[in-house]
Amino acid sequence: METRDRVKFIHGLVSWLLILVYVVAMVAANLAVWWFGPWSSPIIAFLLIGLDLMMRDVMHERLDRKRLAIIVIVGGFITWLVNPAAQQIAIASAIAFSLAALANWIAYSMLTGDGVNDAPAPWLIRANGSNVVGAAVDSIVFPTMAFGVFLPEIISLQFVAKVAGGAVWCFVARDYPAVESTPPHE
Repeated sequence: METRDRVKFIHGLVSWLLILVYVVAMVAANLAVWWFGPWSSPIIAFLLIGLDLMMRDVMHERLDRKRLAIIVIVGGFITWLVNPAAQQIAIASAIAFSLAALANWIAYSMLTGDGVNDAPAPWLIRANGSNVVGAAVDSIVFPTMAFGVFLPEIISLQFVAKVAGGAVWCFVARDYPAVESTPPHE
């Protein structure tokens, strides 16, 4: 196997691993909230949704927008498939993840700059800045839809936990080579 082929293979393998971690974190978060209830959601948000937000930012660097959109949609569908007994939570999760991913995507893209006049912000700023936006959307949409009532305390705690968890995961991942690895071009 030539060096270029090996690099493409390894890049593809790492991308699939990242996608797997992203989807598993999403599904695990939903199952945990369903099992433990709304008051467990801030802890779950810190650990798993923070990870999810950071993974989405890593995938921004590695995948094109079309593939990232497909992964978000498929992840939401897998969440529902794995969690049919908690249908309301699964649907709320799929919608919240999709809307948060869209908001995160827009914010991340804005922080990336146009590559000509605007230099991109450093990765930690792009990731955490977009995570604040994604966390805000997810924190409002998910508990309101999942539990059928507006819960300001849960929303506030989830938001803080997601932003803090995302920041911790970003800090941990900042030096990992896959974080800012652009795919080899054809």
